[in-house]
Amino acid sequence: MNERVDLVQLRESLLDVAAASGTSQALGIVVSLLLAAAVVWLVYRRKLLEEHTPIWLVVSAALLLVSLRRDVLDTLARASGAWSYSSILFFLGELFLVAICLNFAVRLSSMAVQIRTLAQEATLLRARLGESERQLALRRAQSSDPGVGFQD
Repeated sequence: MNERVDLVQLRESLLDVAAASGTSQALGIVVSLLLAAAVVWLVYRRKLLEEHTPIWLVVSAALLLVSLRRDVLDTLARASGAWSYSSILFFLGELFLVAICLNFAVRLSSMAVQIRTLAQEATLLRARLGESERQLALRRAQSSDPGVGFQD
């Protein structure tokens, strides 16, 4: 039982020491503001679609919230049993990346179906165009005089 108490006390002391660091808080604030500025700049330069903007602005706001309100991160760390703030942030980052990958996989699958459908439609349109051109050439050949168009 003494060993268990020591581990709990060690975990609590690690979380308390991490909470006292102001450098990581300042770094978190700067990174979240830079992320928001980068998102706005990418949308302005038309490098990022406007439909993706809310996702990244929410991520930036969440980073800013966690940076400004250390108690939110503390509550998450203690509730999950994490030994440090970095481990809970890493875990949340992994969850976010999995969600982004799933989102892109769904979009990619949808686009693959659209591309296949468009390719099939283009093939059908080419076949119709070729048939129309053959019929037009046949009509022209039937309606024209064989001597027309030749000059001596």
